[in-house]
Amino acid sequence: MPSPRQPSRGFSVRPEKETAVISGDLIRKATEQMRAPREEPETHIQYRIQGRTPLEGEVRISGSKNAALPLLAASILCRGDTVFKNVPRLRDISTMLKILEFLGAKIHREDEIVCINTDRLENRPITHELVSKLRGSIVLLGPLLARFSEVKMSYPGGCVLGKRPVDAHIESFAQLGIKDLSTDACLHLKGRARAGEVILPEFSVTATENLLLLAALLPGETHIELAASEPHVQDVCRFLAASGVPVGGIGSHTLTVRGRGSRLNATEHTVTSDYLEAGAMILAGITSRGQITVQGAERRHLLFFLNALRRAGGKFSWDKADELFIDGTNSRLNAVRLQTNIFPGFPTDLQAPFGVILTQATGVSRIFEVLFEGRMAYLYELEKMGASIEILNSHQALIIGPTPLHGRQVPSNDIRAGFAMVLAGLCAEGETIVTDVRYIERGYDRLEHKLKSLGADIVREEL
Repeated sequence: MPSPRQPSRGFSVRPEKETAVISGDLIRKATEQMRAPREEPETHIQYRIQGRTPLEGEVRISGSKNAALPLLAASILCRGDTVFKNVPRLRDISTMLKILEFLGAKIHREDEIVCINTDRLENRPITHELVSKLRGSIVLLGPLLARFSEVKMSYPGGCVLGKRPVDAHIESFAQLGIKDLSTDACLHLKGRARAGEVILPEFSVTATENLLLLAALLPGETHIELAASEPHVQDVCRFLAASGVPVGGIGSHTLTVRGRGSRLNATEHTVTSDYLEAGAMILAGITSRGQITVQGAERRHLLFFLNALRRAGGKFSWDKADELFIDGTNSRLNAVRLQTNIFPGFPTDLQAPFGVILTQATGVSRIFEVLFEGRMAYLYELEKMGASIEILNSHQALIIGPTPLHGRQVPSNDIRAGFAMVLAGLCAEGETIVTDVRYIERGYDRLEHKLKSLGADIVREEL
């Protein structure tokens, strides 16, 4: 009979049981706790939204968080001062910078510009307090392995979107010679990696980024098959190329990295714009029945999304290469079948916001979420606001429209579902209160200010 499959290590952590035997152990443990970074008390934040106000004006899209996080981690590979421009001002970015400072990096930050020097970096175990709220900290594995041949860190946390195990990272690293010494409470990888061929077990964005950053310092060529091709992955590839590491196949599912064998050249890099924020703002214009211009959007990043919006009756046009005019006033929404997929397919991170506009579309729309089983929870909140929804299973649902939405108090279950609730509030009659806004503010740079600049009646409250 086949041996039972070992349970995959997820990102949820079971605390270790510790026993202090003598007073000296108690003193040492207390001292270590005093030195460890302390988590600040959580402030409860909510948005209070008065709906039915058409948005008008111009809004500029910020840099991509999903690109900025691995790029900041990539500074570990570089000598001297690495400068990043167009870095979004988000909680997740601040957390990543705190982790780098914990490891010994010198950081100067001014608005959207971040300068990082990692010349005196130390390979220290990264504590649970630092990574528990940042799933993106997983991208530190690759550069730390490349530089120190060993990494220890607690399992990263973040939004709960179903099971997202680290097996893809561990299996991929193993193909280059890295040993897995992890426990239930700690990720521990060790070994001197060798350039070679890696076949990813799935189209994992962060595993692809980790492999790119590891391979950058390995002498010889590393071939990555089944690589993710999202815009933020492409941005990491472009950064490596500018730092002296040739990367072939950018934008495809096969990447070739010709590693240097030594630290990279310090460089200056502008983070690509956030196509997920662009899509969200486009939907805000449609949902509110307003007319807005979205600046800084990349056409090639939005092709499949805009095609779905066109099929649903949304009206838009490109004024310039990076300016998109959204005409929600003259949009006549109709039902569509929407299926998420890996890039360049419809982004899973825009599925929930798109679901909101489908409540205002005529007919029966079907949503098929193929990537995560936890992405349908926002539909229950839309039902409370008056939407007509039938959830078929954890991956499929029907939305019957159009139905008027009414203001309610609704939670933000994760970053993207939280923005969906904001959209629902913009088109609902009366007042909507969106709670747990800390999730939303991990993914959208100054969202409240941008919506206010477009005329939205939205107030941010700290409780």
